Amino acid sequence: MKKNLLSAFLLPLLALVSCCGPKDGTYRLQLFTTNDVHGRYFDSLYVGNGTRQSLYAVSHYVDSVRKADGPENVILVDAGDCLQGDNAAYYFNYIDTLAPHLYARMANYMKYDAVAVGNHDVETGHPVYDRVAQQLDMPFMAANAIRNDNGRPYFADYTIVRKNGLKVAVLGFTNPNMKNWLSEDLWYGMHFESLLPLVQQDVDKVIAKEHPHVVVVAVHSGTGEGDGSMLESQGLDLYNTLEGVDFLVCSHDHRPVVYEKSGICLINSGSHCRNIGHGVISLEVKDGKVVSKELSADLIPVRKEAVDTVMRNVFRKDFETVKAFTVKPVGTLVRDMRTRDAYKGMCDYMNLLHTLNLSCSPAEISFAAPLTFNGSIGAGTLVYNDLFTIYPFENQLFVVEMTGKEIKDYLEYSYGTWINTVTGKAGEHVLRISNEPDPRTGQRRWSFLGRAYNFDSAGGLVYTVDVTKPDGSRVEIASLADGTPFDMSAKYNVAMTSYRASGGGAIMREGAGIDTDNIGTRVVAKYPEIRNILYDYLTAGGSIDPSLVGDPSVIGHWEFIPEKLAGRMLEKDMELLFD
Repeated sequence: MKKNLLSAFLLPLLALVSCCGPKDGTYRLQLFTTNDVHGRYFDSLYVGNGTRQSLYAVSHYVDSVRKADGPENVILVDAGDCLQGDNAAYYFNYIDTLAPHLYARMANYMKYDAVAVGNHDVETGHPVYDRVAQQLDMPFMAANAIRNDNGRPYFADYTIVRKNGLKVAVLGFTNPNMKNWLSEDLWYGMHFESLLPLVQQDVDKVIAKEHPHVVVVAVHSGTGEGDGSMLESQGLDLYNTLEGVDFLVCSHDHRPVVYEKSGICLINSGSHCRNIGHGVISLEVKDGKVVSKELSADLIPVRKEAVDTVMRNVFRKDFETVKAFTVKPVGTLVRDMRTRDAYKGMCDYMNLLHTLNLSCSPAEISFAAPLTFNGSIGAGTLVYNDLFTIYPFENQLFVVEMTGKEIKDYLEYSYGTWINTVTGKAGEHVLRISNEPDPRTGQRRWSFLGRAYNFDSAGGLVYTVDVTKPDGSRVEIASLADGTPFDMSAKYNVAMTSYRASGGGAIMREGAGIDTDNIGTRVVAKYPEIRNILYDYLTAGGSIDPSLVGDPSVIGHWEFIPEKLAGRMLEKDMELLFD
C-alpha cells in the first residue's frame, strides 16, 4: 500500500519535472541515423565464417557515445527499409509469425527514438508491418500514408523526444511512389501523398503546437537531384525549401552523402549498416528560448568487428534459428549458375525465372530481369539461402493481359535502357555502361547507367535484338515458343512481377503505354511470392536442370544480332564490368 501511495505521489511530480523547459545554458545533442538496414541484423553470415557490418556494430558505437556523453544527449533515428533484404527479416516476417518480431526486439534493445516506414517495409504486407508497429517501443512513422476512411495518417506522424530538458520533434514520412512499385493488396486502406508540400505543412503544425527546440525530419526518400523531377527521391527538393528543420534524414537510394548549409543539414548514411549518419547540434538557451544554434553533420564508417557483444548474446538464439532455416537443403543444381550472364543474352539463370513464370496459368509469355547483380551458385546441393541469391525480393507474380504491340513496345523500352546502338568502331560499348565513380562507394569503376533489375527479357517468344539499329526498332518478334505466329493486334497473357505490373521501372507505363494506376483491370491471375514458386518447383522436381529450364518449346529463344559483332563487343564490356 505504501508503494502505491508513493507512486501516486511521485509520478505526477516526475511528469511535472519532465514537462519543464530547459535551464539557461548551452547544450550539445548528437543525432545518429541509420537507413536501409535491409535485415542486416546479425554480424555473422549464415553460410561460411565471414562477418559483416550489422546492427550489433551500430549499437556498439552509439552506446559508447551514450556512455561517454550521457544518454540524455543522444538521439537515434532510422529512416526505413528495415524489414526486408535478409534471411532473418524473411524468417520473422513469414515463417515465425507468432514470436515478437526480431527487428522490433532489436530496435527496442538499441533504444531507437523513432523509425520511419520504408517502401520495402510496406512490401511485407499489413500482417507484418502492423505487427511490428505494435511491438516497437518507439513510433513507426509515415505521416504521408493517409487512411482512406478518415484522412488521418495510418502510421504515427511525429513524436516528441525529451533530451536534457529539450524538446526534439521527430517527424517521419515514407516514399510517396508506393503505388508504382507495390500491389495495392499490400497497402489497402491508405494512399501516399507527395512530400512536397506536405512535410513543410506538417513541420509548421508541429512547431506551432509543440514549440520544439530541435526538429528532425526522417524521410524514406532518395536524395535526388533537387529539380523536382523524381517523386521517389525528394531529398534535395526538401533540403532546398524546408524552413524550421535542423536535420533532414534521407534514405532509399543507398547513396551515402551529407549536405550542410546554414540552418539545416541533410544526412543519408547509405545502406546495410555500412555507415552511421551523424549530426551535432549545439544550442544556447536563454529565458527558456533557443537564441543560437550551430549544426554539423558527417558519416561514420562502421567497423564490423567492433560489436555490442552483450547484444549478440541476447540474440544468439535467434541467429541460430535463422541459420538452421537458411542451411536447410531444398534440392540440387545440375551445373554452376551466374546471374551476370543475363546481361549478354539467354542463360540458365534467366531461363529458370522464365520457366517459373510460364508455369503459372494462364501465362503465355514471361517478362523477367536479373534481380541479383552478380550472384553465383555452385552446382550441387541447394540450401534455402541459395534461393535468396536467385530471387532476393518478396515480389508476387501477376499475369497481365497485353496486346502484341504493347509487348513489342515494352521490350523496345527495356533494351533501350540496356544497350546502345553500335557500328563496331573502336571505343563503342554495346552495353550502356560508363566509367564513373560509384555514388554508393565513391570508387571509380565501370557500371551500368541504368538499373540492371529493370533489364527485362521475354520468355515464351522467339525474337532477336539488333544492336546496330536505333532505339525503338531493335526487336523483331517471329513467333511464340510453339511456333505460332506473333500477332501485334492479338491479346496475350504475360507473367511478370507485381513490382513491374504496378509500374516499377516505368516499363509498363512509358514503354508499353499502359496506365498502371488501373492495372487491376488487366490482371487475370495473381500468384504468391516468386521465391515460394521456386521453392515449390524444387520440392516437386528436386533439381534445377538446364535441359529442363532451357526447353525452347517452353521459353522460346532470343539473341543479340549480328551475332559475331554483338558477341565480340558484349564480351569486352563484360570484362570491363566484372574483371
